[in-house]
Amino acid sequence: MTKIPFPSISSFFLLTLTYFLFTNVNPNKNHPTGLLLVQASNTGRNYFFPKKSNGGYERRLTYETMSDPLKRMEYAVRGQVVILADKISQELQSSASSSNESESDKYPFDHIVYTNIGNPQSVGQKPLTWPRQVMALVDLPAEVGVDHSDVQRLFPADVVERAREIKGQIVGGSGAYSHSQGVLSFRKDICEFLRERDGVGADPDNIFMTNGASAAIDMMFTSMISDENSGIMIPIPQYPIYTALIELKQGVGVGYNLNEEEGWSLSIENLEKTLEDAKAKGIEVKSLVIINPGNPTGSVLTKKMVQDICLFCSKHRLVLMADEVYQENVYSDNAEFYSCKRAAHELGLLKKNAIELVSFHSTSKGLFGECGRRGGYMELTNIESRVKDEIYKLASSGLCSGLAGQIMTSLMVKGPKPGDESYESHEKEKREVFQSLKRRAKIVTDGLNAIEGFSCQEADGAMYAFPSVEISEGAKIAAESQGLSPDALYSLSLLESTGICVVPASGFGQKEGRFGFRTTFLPSEEEMERVVGLLAKHHKEFIAKYATNEAK
Repeated sequence: MTKIPFPSISSFFLLTLTYFLFTNVNPNKNHPTGLLLVQASNTGRNYFFPKKSNGGYERRLTYETMSDPLKRMEYAVRGQVVILADKISQELQSSASSSNESESDKYPFDHIVYTNIGNPQSVGQKPLTWPRQVMALVDLPAEVGVDHSDVQRLFPADVVERAREIKGQIVGGSGAYSHSQGVLSFRKDICEFLRERDGVGADPDNIFMTNGASAAIDMMFTSMISDENSGIMIPIPQYPIYTALIELKQGVGVGYNLNEEEGWSLSIENLEKTLEDAKAKGIEVKSLVIINPGNPTGSVLTKKMVQDICLFCSKHRLVLMADEVYQENVYSDNAEFYSCKRAAHELGLLKKNAIELVSFHSTSKGLFGECGRRGGYMELTNIESRVKDEIYKLASSGLCSGLAGQIMTSLMVKGPKPGDESYESHEKEKREVFQSLKRRAKIVTDGLNAIEGFSCQEADGAMYAFPSVEISEGAKIAAESQGLSPDALYSLSLLESTGICVVPASGFGQKEGRFGFRTTFLPSEEEMERVVGLLAKHHKEFIAKYATNEAK
């Protein structure tokens, strides 16, 4: 007989209810066949639970009974390679504090270089000072913050003023729930940012503040995918959150290929053919996704491309989902971010209500890099009011997005004004982040293109390079024998040889016969120069190892 703790009234009622569900016999009599007898330690009473044939409690939730779509869902940026990287990192940390020399010599490196995910501050980017100062004063109780006698000595005047303003706008403070769409004044800040960016007004009632852009994408897919024939057109390659959520919600991903040889451009002819082929298969395509600037490609769409996409979506009545979270990350002098809303406005589509548009932005990327704050928003443009009501219902089921993320989003779209005490220093910090990212983009793309067997398009924007890598037949055979894609084998080899953690290109989608990986260029400039050298060294060794078809 097993004794268990029985600490609470709620536990007592749960056990009692379970007992009556499974048996009507007196609990002090012999227990029925097929039930597990458990005795509560504080009362001595007996309770019965279903048991396995070999004894023990039989779980209701098992791998076999859980959601099949969840089991099928894959999210490459935190997949197999990253799991191994985390394991190795733990081993390295353990060996660093151990006197066992054999453990410390297991790997030819002393740390993991995580270039698998766009998480700037995790690899050394410093937070911007001004938004963190405002955040600190908003979170502190007034008596030890904005109302403290020394506050003007410790913080710039504009920081104190903005913190007071925000505290006055949040009912109950930063620890309370807000409106389910976000604090109204923050949504108004976003609207002013959009008006200045696009030259056309925005309505705070159409703004939904979310826990990063990913949560907003999830909400829209929940709204649009109504059955297994609901199709979403997505770029190939794409950011894996799209395929993951489409799979989870049991929709259909309809991939349209980007042209690598032409800087990952897209053509309307290809979109038309992709849509036509999907319809022929009985798929009801409801939406088209663009990622601009591109993840994982680093490309920036031209003004004409963006306008053509808007016209295509208007023509075919497709909801245009514009992932624009990298809009501040444009490094090429020959490229410029051009938003879908601006395009729709300048084409006259907004005035005619001739396009349905949902655009996304986030505090995680750009120059803030505040991933952990989970700040972001989506703007709904020309979305039917009844649909918006249902999306609001969905948002309200989660109560609200995190207040820290909401505040950071407000600070991102409404920074210090010219003439404010913090303006020059804030702009200087942002400029330094931008210029360093621009230099790192060149370090990586130039370095990759210098490696024989590599080909990498210029990273005009975003935070990534997406090279293609020539892989021998021997490596392909070895990968197949291990149940891996060739570029997964390559990425695992790179990790174990150098400590560099990248994501296999197969996780983003690519043309058949192409292999490669995605890497960020977020670690320091010195680290990225070292990474490029290690990539070249590893590639030479990998080629030699799998030089023949008999390679194992």
